[in-house]
Amino acid sequence: MSTTPVGPAPDPDLERARAGDDAAFERLVAPLRRELHAHCYRMLGSVHDADDALQDALLRAWRAIERFEGRPDRPGALRSWLYTVATNASLDAVGRRGRRALPMDLGPSSEQPGDDPPRTEVAWLGPYPDLPDATVEERESVELAFVAALQHLPGNQRAALLLTEVLGFSAAEVATMMATTTASVNSAVQRARATLAAKVEGPSQQRTLRALSDARLAATVARYTAALEAGDTEALVGLLTADVTWAMPPNAEWYRGTAAVTAFLEAAPLRTPWRHVPARANGQLAVGCYTWDDDAGAWRGMVLDVLTLAPDGRIAEVTAFIGPEHLALVGLPVTLPADTPVTALG
Repeated sequence: MSTTPVGPAPDPDLERARAGDDAAFERLVAPLRRELHAHCYRMLGSVHDADDALQDALLRAWRAIERFEGRPDRPGALRSWLYTVATNASLDAVGRRGRRALPMDLGPSSEQPGDDPPRTEVAWLGPYPDLPDATVEERESVELAFVAALQHLPGNQRAALLLTEVLGFSAAEVATMMATTTASVNSAVQRARATLAAKVEGPSQQRTLRALSDARLAATVARYTAALEAGDTEALVGLLTADVTWAMPPNAEWYRGTAAVTAFLEAAPLRTPWRHVPARANGQLAVGCYTWDDDAGAWRGMVLDVLTLAPDGRIAEVTAFIGPEHLALVGLPVTLPADTPVTALG
């Protein structure tokens, strides 16, 4: 007696979503939301833009779910389809707004502190909250240097590189996703690699952080915050590499080298009372910075410093994102109590 092979059963939520059940659609996409959002951030360099692009993508997917040709024998089909929709939504956003920038993208470094007003007309690159339970590769793909370098790529190169190199789709799969040819995808990826090689130097922050002990990383953050709170120039400069850079978007000026950075720090930051809270952003060490607010009678969040470490453990880059919204983004409080102690070194 012959038997007919029984294949995988259809996903009941997919069937319900196709019939118009929005709760079933939400259950389908929920496991992929975090990684889709990170993809939109890599494409766009802004959490707010990523929020909008993901919302747009999921609305497009909901409207088209009835036509989705998912099959039980292709469990990755939904993920591939949602990445196609999210990539297209992100490419549309790139076309409307263009790329996001860091101060280094706008002009040469400054030698002396200035009082230039914030450049509100610039689309600034923003930080990204740490990814809980993320892999090393996931954290590498949202590091500041990598995301900033991606912004220099045309949209199609950006998408092709991310879909192949970060997300692991084949060139043939990406060609289908982007409605182009495999040869075009391979060419776009090759050009993108060349651009990134010129923009991203040295090991990833994940490799650097893994090579340093947790105790040393904690000590670096503690010494950094203690030096700022004490106004101790010598202690702070001792933590920096000789060619350190310090940038403060949305301010366009930025500084390179200990002499220029020291002049900037002594002009204002080291004269300002601070309290700090350690954090993580973009898979990197970060520090929430709070200044005293007389009206509130509390320490008010003002800046999120994202630190990039050199292999020897010194600080090679400080990207100080100005604005309390950046602290809230990474889960830090907007204010600290008046009796918050200064950072103590053991």
